[in-house]
Amino acid sequence: MDAPGMGQRRGCREFRRGRGISRRDAILGGALSMAGLGLPELFRARANAAKAKAKGPAGFGQARSCLLIFMWGGPSQLDTWDPKPDAPEEIRGSFGTIATKTPGVRISEHFPMLATRTDRLAIIRSMSHDDFTHLSTAHRILTGHLAPTPHSDAAGPSPNDWPHLGSLVARVRPRRGALPTAVTMPWTVAHPAAPGGKAPGQHGGWLGKAFDPFRIEGDPNSADFQVEGLGLPEGITADRLDGRRALRARIDEPLELSGTGPASWDGYCERALDSLRSAEAAGAFRVDREEPRLRDRYGRHIHGQCLLLARRLIEAGVPLVTVNWHNDGMNFWDTHGDNFNQLKNRLMPPADRGLSALLDDLESRGRLDETLVVWVGEFGRKPQITRGNAGREHWPHCYSAVLAGAGIRGGAVHGASDRWAAYPARDPVSPDDIGATILHTLGIDPATQIRDPVGRPLRINNGTPLTGLFG
Repeated sequence: MDAPGMGQRRGCREFRRGRGISRRDAILGGALSMAGLGLPELFRARANAAKAKAKGPAGFGQARSCLLIFMWGGPSQLDTWDPKPDAPEEIRGSFGTIATKTPGVRISEHFPMLATRTDRLAIIRSMSHDDFTHLSTAHRILTGHLAPTPHSDAAGPSPNDWPHLGSLVARVRPRRGALPTAVTMPWTVAHPAAPGGKAPGQHGGWLGKAFDPFRIEGDPNSADFQVEGLGLPEGITADRLDGRRALRARIDEPLELSGTGPASWDGYCERALDSLRSAEAAGAFRVDREEPRLRDRYGRHIHGQCLLLARRLIEAGVPLVTVNWHNDGMNFWDTHGDNFNQLKNRLMPPADRGLSALLDDLESRGRLDETLVVWVGEFGRKPQITRGNAGREHWPHCYSAVLAGAGIRGGAVHGASDRWAAYPARDPVSPDDIGATILHTLGIDPATQIRDPVGRPLRINNGTPLTGLFG
């Protein structure tokens, strides 16, 4: 047993020798106590800081899933997220602006629901590149890379395309289970005025078809909507499917032994067969199982119901879901003519309602903190309104995007445009940077290298993650 006072003297000696808490911590602890705090709070704060540092750069690995909302056609920055109310009428247009939940930030009057939710949004007002064409820019935003034929509306999909972001995720981070790594809906985007038709960059590209995102075609708002490729075909029982699967394995075995079998394609086939029998996969795609009132909140239209279906897939564990603006038969967001009526009556109301409901739904389910939401088009619109038809032409030099969830700091505006939203005034952001941010947030280093078909090591993304958006 220690002599009286020995414990105190030993404690003092340990203090001086640097064991236990330090003299500096003790002094700081006294000061904190006077402020109503104490050493436990100090050590807890330090532990949390150490954990954050161990995680790596801000936002890395924060997301379990990503929802990429591709506003095909090119929304006008001036008439949505970056209005210029002090510009001349031939630039600012006929729309007014409204205050948002973020002090000092105003957006278009035709995004009233989103205006009350900007505390969850980071608005980027400095997106920029130099390609005026739809097809090659779609490739860049969907893959994070320049198209094989840039500045072109004549070059459609090819085996030389860079893989879709979802395909890259599937390649770098393969996963088990019946559900796919990447899903795209509700169609393969194309443009009737583009000689190339369908946009490149929507498939597995040079990784091969085994890495194609799972594609959903059709309108989830339709009463007879169903996802093809799920569930057994008519007349095929589970036993019969198993028999066919065993037969296929026996046929493929000699090829595997000879080293000539298509291993990646085999994996693709196995997952497809698993999906046919998976109740989990079938259930994830059943948007009709949602409460009618929730479906109403998203909007009873194709865009809203696609976002709701995307939320179901994210909840089921799909890492990357892409919702393309649908084939509306009216040139999408490509408003060369009658820009203001099209935005006001056809385009902005479903976009406003759908994204607002998605944010609310994810947050109420505790999923927003682990889901990155990205809203972006391939370019913006020219500031000068076209005389005679009240349209806006293509404009890639400056446009807007919006991010939310996964630790994104809400109520933020990143970058700025000049007085007419024609060019970035500071902090330009490229489509490559958006792709890098998606990968980064999913816990994948954009500097990761994979080999192309001829064995060359290629970096999966050359952009820079927007780590400053995370708070």
